[in-house]
Amino acid sequence: MGRPKIGLALGSGGARGFAHLGVIKVLVENGIQIDYIAGSSMGSLVACFYGAGIEMDRLYKLSTAFKRKYYLDFTVPKMGFIAGKRVKELIRVFTKGKHLEELMIPVSVVATDLMTGEKVVFQKGPIAEAVRASISIPGIFVPEKQNGRLLVDGGVVDRVPVSVVKEMGADIVIGVDVSRVKTNADISTIYDVIMQSLDIMQMELVEYRQIASDIMIRPRVEEYSSRAFTNIDEMILKGEEEAKKHLDEIKRIVGDWEEIHKE
Repeated sequence: MGRPKIGLALGSGGARGFAHLGVIKVLVENGIQIDYIAGSSMGSLVACFYGAGIEMDRLYKLSTAFKRKYYLDFTVPKMGFIAGKRVKELIRVFTKGKHLEELMIPVSVVATDLMTGEKVVFQKGPIAEAVRASISIPGIFVPEKQNGRLLVDGGVVDRVPVSVVKEMGADIVIGVDVSRVKTNADISTIYDVIMQSLDIMQMELVEYRQIASDIMIRPRVEEYSSRAFTNIDEMILKGEEEAKKHLDEIKRIVGDWEEIHKE
């Protein structure tokens, strides 16, 4: 029967999503092969960058160079403050214009249909368009229009897409949640209001996701702002630290699976 297929469900969380890189690095370095990834919002961005075959060292360097001025293109507010064309081009450049089906490992990108409330899962087509839809925080980014749909952040409907990666074929699911509610947070901008509201609304749902996943890794990044792309190296380190704490548990679950599925 061989080894189990391992799926990673990377959650939304704005800038805190860079902690996902630290988790992936620790898993890979410890021989835990990732077979499938599903990502919401920032989780989808990290998933596609990793799936595109960018080396971890280079991903670390890219992330610490990720400044808001490179991707923010402010527009007259109608459906959002940020037009999102710059970030789409940035994603296209980093992923070399690839389509999702061309990635090294299968990646699913989760977005939300604002008109119907449905979860939209991309597994084919241009990476830049799928990720641009998935990171469209309501009220901040202008929604992405595709095939008659108005698409916003995947975190609205599925913050940590555990069920998606299970449906892809994962035997063991590792969830990574980077957007726990920061109590007594400094709420000073419309972005803070929206992000904190989304985090609060998703609290109950993520508890259910924890039960549905085999392991839920929660890097301690709540002290960092989800909107400030500073302290990125610290957030990555938090991802590494938390992943290391779960290594023994992951290896035990893999061993148990292999024992049960012996030929």
